[in-house]
Amino acid sequence: MTLNESTTASRDRDRIVTELLDEMSAWRPEEMSRAIKHWLRGSLSLVHLQVLTVLEVEGPLAMSRLADALDVSVASATGIVDRMEDRGLVERHREAGDRRIVLVRTTATGSGVFRDLGDARREHLAALFGGMTDAELGGLLIGMQAMRRQRMAAATR
Repeated sequence: MTLNESTTASRDRDRIVTELLDEMSAWRPEEMSRAIKHWLRGSLSLVHLQVLTVLEVEGPLAMSRLADALDVSVASATGIVDRMEDRGLVERHREAGDRRIVLVRTTATGSGVFRDLGDARREHLAALFGGMTDAELGGLLIGMQAMRRQRMAAATR
């Protein structure tokens, strides 16, 4: 490959990378809001989803630790947990070793939120894929597999 061909190939690659970045980051706030409302379908607030996410990642937490994770006061966290408990999303239980400590944990219903969101996302994506050609699907699959490899490699650095 000559220097000129190498420079042209580099520009083509840069253009493709720029176009990919544009495509992958083109989500506008209106689209994000609409997508979140659709995913949640009015069943959860974003705060409730954040609580469930924190508990999913961290496991059961004392109210003070949950409040810290949410960056709210303990009183606010207590109110949030009260509403979520009323809806069957979380439950409180006392720590076996120290009955003064009350832990908040997700219920089966609360944990099911992520399964339901994942199912809805898969359905939406399947509908989008339905409008793509076989060649587009194949190219997208190769690209997504490459992205996963790069994410995994970056996570181990």
